Amino acid sequence: MIIYEANISEFLEDVANEVIVDRLYNVYQEKIGRTSKSEIRSWDHSLQRMSNVLRDREIPKDAKTAIEFKIPNTGKRVDFIIAGNDGLEDHAVIVELKQWETVEKNDRLDAVVVETYLGGSKRPTTHPSYQAWSYSCLIEDFNEEVRNVPIHLQPCAYLHNYFIQENDPLLDEHYAEYIEKSPVFRKGEMEQLRQFIKKYIKYGDKNDIIAKIENGRIKPSKSLQDSIAAMLQGNPEFVMIDDQKVVYEQILDYSASCIAENKKGVFIVIGGPGTGKSVLAINLLVQLIQDDYFAMYVTKNSAPRDVYATKLKGTMKKKSIDNLFKGSGSFHATDKNEFDVLIVDEAHRLNEKSGLFSNLGENQVKELMNSAKFSVFFIDEAQRVTLKDIGSVELIKRFADELGLQVYEGELASQFRCDGSDGYIAWLDDVLGIRETANNNDLGMDYDIQIVDSPNLLRNMIKEKNKVNNKARIVAGYCWDWISGEKNNRDVHDIVIEEYDFSISWNLGNDIWAIAEASVDEAGCIHTCQGLEFDYVGVIIGDDLRYEDGIVITDYTKRAKTDQSVKGIKKWMKEEPEKAAVAVDAIIRNTYRTLMSRGQKGCFLYCTDEKLAEYLKQRLVKVYDERSEMKNLLVAEKVEEYK
Repeated sequence: MIIYEANISEFLEDVANEVIVDRLYNVYQEKIGRTSKSEIRSWDHSLQRMSNVLRDREIPKDAKTAIEFKIPNTGKRVDFIIAGNDGLEDHAVIVELKQWETVEKNDRLDAVVVETYLGGSKRPTTHPSYQAWSYSCLIEDFNEEVRNVPIHLQPCAYLHNYFIQENDPLLDEHYAEYIEKSPVFRKGEMEQLRQFIKKYIKYGDKNDIIAKIENGRIKPSKSLQDSIAAMLQGNPEFVMIDDQKVVYEQILDYSASCIAENKKGVFIVIGGPGTGKSVLAINLLVQLIQDDYFAMYVTKNSAPRDVYATKLKGTMKKKSIDNLFKGSGSFHATDKNEFDVLIVDEAHRLNEKSGLFSNLGENQVKELMNSAKFSVFFIDEAQRVTLKDIGSVELIKRFADELGLQVYEGELASQFRCDGSDGYIAWLDDVLGIRETANNNDLGMDYDIQIVDSPNLLRNMIKEKNKVNNKARIVAGYCWDWISGEKNNRDVHDIVIEEYDFSISWNLGNDIWAIAEASVDEAGCIHTCQGLEFDYVGVIIGDDLRYEDGIVITDYTKRAKTDQSVKGIKKWMKEEPEKAAVAVDAIIRNTYRTLMSRGQKGCFLYCTDEKLAEYLKQRLVKVYDERSEMKNLLVAEKVEEYK
């Protein structure tokens, strides 16, 4: 979608007559439906500067301009495009416009990150050269018309308010790789920008270049297809077995049939923790793209998206793979059947509304179905962990029925986590009071579960396990506030247990906690680890789960004030106390069930409530008393070697 399109003569006239802001505003209102003139006026100065750049006799006035091109299926927008021909080939110059005045080099983070003032405070953000270059890569990788014509994309950045400095941090060697691909022009360098444009735009747009960019078929490039397929091959983490392979083949078959017959369909995959839902989802994504379908992997939580995108990316530096992974809140404004297939992992985490203030769209489940010809939902209703989580099999079927969609179902039963048995999950459900099961005192396998008497001991045990292959992590219930303003400082400890002189920070925001080696010294929360797995997990159970009067109870008042998962519970308790109590009780129990089922080989537990720890030990003693071996009963007094 393009907000404004005109040849250079018309653009210059609109700027000169001071009508450019009104035209942008009117189109915004028509196509997007929400903006303000003050927001559009922020463009005024930048567009004035671009009009000065284009007032050059050698720049053809019948070349085309486009403002605010939304890259399909992303939230990214290209500020300004100039399209024309160099006498041999078609070109489109992509200009990233910035009103920044100063920049600071950022040595701590990736070489694409700088710091500047945004929204009144200094913040890290991407270097403008990298931003412009990544946008050109996105368009090329996903727009078949751009690749086939071809239309050559030439990115650059123009910081028209930026004062040139001696030893300018904007041009630091740290950013040289991307400045070479996408040059940056500063205040006083208008003539250099003109020369860059004139190198590629010598004649006008005779071939409707802008229209081809806007309307080109969205299809991942062959190089992107080959890259992600190569990353999957030979990777043991993504090998499918047993019922995974059966459901995988069913989904490929049904999706192909529905799309060929122009019928919309839905496939629901039910599976508990460790049944391989995410492995199956990633395999589907890769194969569907290989088969020339436009598919995307969708989750509400960013953690699984970040981890799987990174694992598939390998040595690729493009942002292309990242854009096959998308949040569930970005489909309220998409067109019907914009995608061939949407693969929705962790569908139990879907919300009703989208947006920062939960005020956008109608219902995420319905919007996902509307956006794709075929949608796949992976779901485990026992992993709903916030009051906003509304994903359920019943809801998916109801919306599918309303929309007249064919529904298919499959189930994953084989356990790949928790040492390959459903027994531990059933035992866990029974112990946590989620449901009574036959596994009252039977784990059903040789699984390393340990109750320890000190959080320091738990940390030492996890760090020791992590030395093997970086697959052990500490997680905690959300009973400690997340200290605002210090999210990237490991020295600021959010979780403090004074009686043991123990403290640790919540996971930082500047790395991928599940795979960054240093994050073994941080505690993950439910939102960081859900949908992921490790060899060993160490769980700190807070005061929101206790043992009183012979039963395991929950206490939402012990959750941190910064915990958004139970936001609104106090008001709900006043209005509908019984209904609210049942809901928040399930949230807390489901949270710990999810945390305690992240480990494939073992789970170590520390409880702030001593009575709960003693109860769990007794349940384990009964398990091992009823078996001939006691290999894995490790309580604090028997693990001195870890201290």
